[in-house]
Amino acid sequence: MKRLLALCGLLAASISASAMPLTVPQIQTASTQTTRYDCKDGKSVSVQYTNTRNHQSFAALTVDGRKLLFVNVIAGSGAKYVADQYTWWTKGPEANLYDEMAAKDSPPLLADCHARSK
Repeated sequence: MKRLLALCGLLAASISASAMPLTVPQIQTASTQTTRYDCKDGKSVSVQYTNTRNHQSFAALTVDGRKLLFVNVIAGSGAKYVADQYTWWTKGPEANLYDEMAAKDSPPLLADCHARSK
């Protein structure tokens, strides 16, 4: 667990303001893709997805002015990524950002997000 936390810290530190690719020698990137989402209330977010050769997946996005590296975790459906107190959950071209510390009936921080067509 300590190694995983240390790796996540290193990966998060490697992401700069210009969304540079992940460059941790032990993690070999297989592919990266940046997707822009338009969300409810006119908000938008850009997410950089990284898949590694050892089948790990990450999503990098900015939340409340902080660049965070989200790690893929098991989900019943879609792709679920977690970082700090946040969950980024995608299902097809749709996504939501949740604050797990918020009250249970709180709406997502970013709701009804739809990936832009390429």
